[in-house]
Amino acid sequence: MERYVCIHGHFYQPPRENAWSGNIERQDSAYPYHDWTERVAAECYLPNAFTPVLDDGGYIDRFVNNYAAMSFDFGPTLLDWLEKNRTDVYRAIIEADKEGRQRFSGHGGAMAAVYNHIIMPLADRRDRYTQVYWGIRDFERRFDRRPEGMWLPETAVDLETLDVMAELAIKFTTLAPHQAGRVRKIGTPGWQDAGGGNIDTTRAYLVGLPSGRNISVFFYNGAIAGEVSFTDILKNGDALVKRLTSAFADNKSPQLVHIATDGENYGHHHRLGDMALAYAMGNIEKNNLAKVTNYGEFLEKYPPAFEVQVIEKTSWSCSHGVDRWWSDCGDKTGAGSHPDWNQRWRTPLRNAFDRLRDVLAPEYEAMARPLFKGPWAARDGYIDVVLDRSPGSVDSFLENYAVRPLAGEERSTALKLLEMQRYAMLMYTSDGWFFDELSRPEPLQVMQYAGRAARLAQELFGDSAEEELLRMLEPAKSNLPSQGNGRRIYENMVRPAMARAKDGINYDEQRLFLDSVVEMAATGVEVLFNPLFRELFPLERFSAELGGPVPRHFQIIAELIINNTLRRAVKSCPVEAALVRESLDTAAKWQIAVDAAGIGYELKLNLEKMAAALFKDPSNRARIKDLLAAVTLARGLPFGVDLRKAQQIFQDIMTGVYPQLKQDKEWVDAFRALGKQLNFRVL
Repeated sequence: MERYVCIHGHFYQPPRENAWSGNIERQDSAYPYHDWTERVAAECYLPNAFTPVLDDGGYIDRFVNNYAAMSFDFGPTLLDWLEKNRTDVYRAIIEADKEGRQRFSGHGGAMAAVYNHIIMPLADRRDRYTQVYWGIRDFERRFDRRPEGMWLPETAVDLETLDVMAELAIKFTTLAPHQAGRVRKIGTPGWQDAGGGNIDTTRAYLVGLPSGRNISVFFYNGAIAGEVSFTDILKNGDALVKRLTSAFADNKSPQLVHIATDGENYGHHHRLGDMALAYAMGNIEKNNLAKVTNYGEFLEKYPPAFEVQVIEKTSWSCSHGVDRWWSDCGDKTGAGSHPDWNQRWRTPLRNAFDRLRDVLAPEYEAMARPLFKGPWAARDGYIDVVLDRSPGSVDSFLENYAVRPLAGEERSTALKLLEMQRYAMLMYTSDGWFFDELSRPEPLQVMQYAGRAARLAQELFGDSAEEELLRMLEPAKSNLPSQGNGRRIYENMVRPAMARAKDGINYDEQRLFLDSVVEMAATGVEVLFNPLFRELFPLERFSAELGGPVPRHFQIIAELIINNTLRRAVKSCPVEAALVRESLDTAAKWQIAVDAAGIGYELKLNLEKMAAALFKDPSNRARIKDLLAAVTLARGLPFGVDLRKAQQIFQDIMTGVYPQLKQDKEWVDAFRALGKQLNFRVL
């Protein structure tokens, strides 16, 4: 029997930059990382690019690129961040698609994605077209090929959206099983009900569109996808293998068992999920349980024999269709949701944005028509400038789309018009409506985009677009009385972000300055209280041993002193391992709260710095011994320390210069000891 397995990961983070400065400002909730995009990249995108595969003894045998064995999509705005901030991960993603083409009969594993994750059935036709077109152009620029498939945000679908995709030569997409309505064998008259997820997910289907075009659809296995997302199945690679292969029917061939989930499940939501994924994909092929494939390859081999009618305005994450992104649908998000909160703010938020879009469209057309051969064609083509803002790229764009050579004020006006339209699409990024509260970062982000579009409109047209936006935001009520309504939230939280960028005041620099002031003050307090702490410590310890309580004021002093001591110790080179152990022992005895996340992060950075220094000077025995001591410390800590980057660097040394240095016995002994601590078997 012909059995195939495909695992699709939808990798996405909402854009988080200040809409006026273009910089992502520090997000304290992502501590110890600067922001959530950086944190998720460290916990998921990097691990999946360099996933360790263990041998039978539990040692690292090699690193694999999980993306090369997957079907995957990355949100274009996320890829832009990775290209600028994590070039190693970005290169691995691009290379994975090339490897996939070699592995899967010329079909790369990457799928395109709608540009900035808008809910397509709630968009107007013009925005749908631009979003698909921009997603395709972004994909072509990065992966150097036309995309075959495209991911729909939240799998939100309707026929008009599918028709736009088909018009632009997209061959297939992936949906949830409950989005199927009726099915029939192609060429037969009778439709059969497939509602409620009652559809065979092991084959591709054809969707006929009103225009006469068609597009193929894969419906993923919802039960297994749910287990990957919401259970602990990724704790065990064998469990994942067993679950995937159990879904094959014994009397049917060919068949595709496939799942689609948020890619962040593999490492961010489920720690070490990347390793379970790598193990499962390797084990399935190694033991001939099935052939690993992607959608493009399977579709070429087995074109649809059945057609399907999709249920319009449905999605994978809202039981009410697409109501989550415009109404008080009642779906709650996460264990920390508030049962007494409502989501009535969603409707006025969307109404405000729709009003802004519809007011700006004719004004844009009127001002753009004397400048561009076609105002909306120019907006579509503007993606080339978004992807490359160099003067040459701008010149080339204007040469293609302007009615005549533009210079000076006309050139500036033309670009402002297009930026206004870009922000008028960014304001529909789906995350703005996903959660329960209006004052969360996600609604604030889309309000920033709307504010930027409104301000550009005022510069261009001299109208009162921002005031009209604020008026429309007034009916949007926060669940928090202190936050008030949308107008108040905009004035208190969006305008300050605007002002910071306008005045050239860098938010992160301000925070760093404040942090340095606080750190200096804390150091002063530490210097002042350290002698007292040392003097009282034996007495308080004796009191505790007699059963007396630890005074709260003593715990506060001890927490400051111990955490500061730990930070200095793990940041030093060489790491002061003995001091770290002594401080942790003291903290445990006195029930002192240790900043495990921050200290583990600082140690991680220092390990990576030391490993990079060793890579540059691998024969240096002192560097090996210092790194060995630091890694040994990290492995013995009561909290986890991410060793992945240090392990990658070690492997590079082992496969590179190690054979040339094997004559130095002292060096080899230290190198082997380091390898053992990093989970390598060095022969």
